Amino acid sequence: MKRVAVDIGGTFTDCFVAWGERYVQAKALTTHHNLASGFNEALELATAELGIAKFDLLSQIDSVRYSTTLGTNALIERKGPRIGLLVTDGFGSSVPLSRGRGHGDGLPYERQHDVPRARRPEPIVPIPLIRTVRERIGYDGAVLLRLDEEDLRKKLRDLVDQGAETLVVQFANSVVNPAHELRVRELFLEEYPGYFLGAVPILLSHQVAGRKGEYTRAMSTIIDGFLHSAMYHGLGGLEISLRENGYAKPMLINHNSGGMAQLNSTDALQTVHSGPVAGIAASEHLAREAGLGNVIATDMGGTSFDIGIVTADGERHYDFNPVIDRWLVSIPMVHLVTLGAGGGSIASYDPLLERVKIGPQSAGSDPGPACYNRGGRQPTVTDADLVLGYLDASNYAKGRIKLNLRRAERALTEALGTLEMDLLGIAKIVKETVDHNMANGIATELRSRGYAPDEFTMLAYGGNGPLHCCGIARALGIVRVLAPPFASVFSALGAGNVNQLHIHEKSTYTVLFHTALKKVLTDYTQLNATIEELKQRGRDDLIRQGAAEEAIRYRLEFDMRYGNQRAETAVAYDIARFESVHDALGLMEAFHRRYGERFGEGSQATEAGVRINTIRVAAYIDIDKVHFGELLPLAEHLPATPLGTRLCHFVGSDGPIETALHDDAALVPGTSIDGPAIITTAATTYLVEPGWNFHAARHGAAWFTRSPHVPGVRP
Repeated sequence: MKRVAVDIGGTFTDCFVAWGERYVQAKALTTHHNLASGFNEALELATAELGIAKFDLLSQIDSVRYSTTLGTNALIERKGPRIGLLVTDGFGSSVPLSRGRGHGDGLPYERQHDVPRARRPEPIVPIPLIRTVRERIGYDGAVLLRLDEEDLRKKLRDLVDQGAETLVVQFANSVVNPAHELRVRELFLEEYPGYFLGAVPILLSHQVAGRKGEYTRAMSTIIDGFLHSAMYHGLGGLEISLRENGYAKPMLINHNSGGMAQLNSTDALQTVHSGPVAGIAASEHLAREAGLGNVIATDMGGTSFDIGIVTADGERHYDFNPVIDRWLVSIPMVHLVTLGAGGGSIASYDPLLERVKIGPQSAGSDPGPACYNRGGRQPTVTDADLVLGYLDASNYAKGRIKLNLRRAERALTEALGTLEMDLLGIAKIVKETVDHNMANGIATELRSRGYAPDEFTMLAYGGNGPLHCCGIARALGIVRVLAPPFASVFSALGAGNVNQLHIHEKSTYTVLFHTALKKVLTDYTQLNATIEELKQRGRDDLIRQGAAEEAIRYRLEFDMRYGNQRAETAVAYDIARFESVHDALGLMEAFHRRYGERFGEGSQATEAGVRINTIRVAAYIDIDKVHFGELLPLAEHLPATPLGTRLCHFVGSDGPIETALHDDAALVPGTSIDGPAIITTAATTYLVEPGWNFHAARHGAAWFTRSPHVPGVRP
């Protein structure tokens, strides 16, 4: 295996290189003005460790896997083209009005319910760039009103004259019958051929999102169109850089569905949150190989803190209507929760609540935390960590970033001086607040899904995960944490491990059990035809990218509900096609069981009827993966000799505590170190707080275990 995987975050660009049996990790500051610069710097650090020239490595590797926050950043900054929107006559206000709760999408819980002060987000598509077209397709695909082509041509010219740089077409029920949307594209290309200078891209909603739901499908296509230009130029520039440095194969992009594909088979919308999703994919693989059971994946980077759930049954948790930024969309996306709690998250004082607030704003990589000495003036979590003594100012990021303690102290004092406490007290408040925020996020996510924190092993990764994991676990009330192999670049490792995969879905109205007739569906012609259509689309995607047809595998899922209930439940069912009533009954049984797990046994209501609302097919190819092997704690407890000591300050302790200092030698399997201790490695810092034990496992992993004798710990 020869593979390069990259995860470009808001602060650092992480790189993981698999070169045969050798695995190398590297980090560089993210260069937002030109992503290729940060990528090349990280790759050069990795190649230097391998002892091979960058050109030689890129000319020999199997693939380059890439995950990015480029789309997320473009949305946050509202940097994108002017979008022109064509909708069915009578639906012109559906996007500006959004939906009843649209004002709260993407906001914290307390602001979602602050209705008197609710404000909808500034629209991506301004109202003057929305045009309605005379046409109508019924719910069953029947043409109720033919497309008025003369009216359409006028609207197209009008939008182009108004300066629309991207066109989005979203007609009612086009997922059932896309004929009118397809005709719009034909007419538009007649008027404005693609070879024209400054040609305008046109996106059809049924090709971006395959489910009914006019507003969510419209927003999915609008965001896809808004990000199209940024992704095209950003990723296109990176691909050109790879070509110049010897890489001749197509670049692969990670998707938020948990798979990856070539750049020419990737929609911009599919790349949003692809980095954190790659970390969850790596957590799934690790939990399965190491036999960890239930795992809560936590990724603390420089900008955010991402939470994902991995259960022992192997079921992947998806959001089928996730919120991206402030808008509800309609794409399958691996479920995750993101908090503004990274190392670069800015600490400020909230005078109304009279307390310290962490994030969601971040100092990013430019200027970065105040201690980076790059012009940052606002205090961050990293500044507090430095003041408390956890970071080595001269050996941070392999010594490539020299930290300035005085700037960190000044930033904390100037911004949080109203707390009327000394500098160390302020830094402790920042550390305690961010740890509690992350612990609360984990507890809320688990309990909202019916789980208890002590049922899970916590994985702590990302550049700041091993530094804050003891504090998070203490606030959460759990006693065991695993820092996985290559914890600092674990999401990049995951980006290299995901399968080539495409998910296609389509809305349907299939009554599996008719309550009035007391009859189970027996005619499977339409059902099988839809399944085969979706399989064919996935097969075409993969074959177009060079895959062998015999290597393609399929996974079927159905969104189902009882009667007219609003709640839909996704059910995975291992079947190729429906042949008999036994297949239908098997699906109903799987739905019955899954519904009971989700809403409580006994809540099922088969007597109301059973319906399939969406059919979903994942077409994928299994690839070779980085294997972790056995990671459970070892029987050996080997001593480690510290390199020295440093006075550090900890939450809950009044004075400074002499803390042992270690380096990479502490990661030798079996090494056991009681806290307080700091292990500073080339990639990250492990903080072992008082009352905790650090126990190195195989492959560079490490277990943090809290002593049961520490007050407040359950035995």
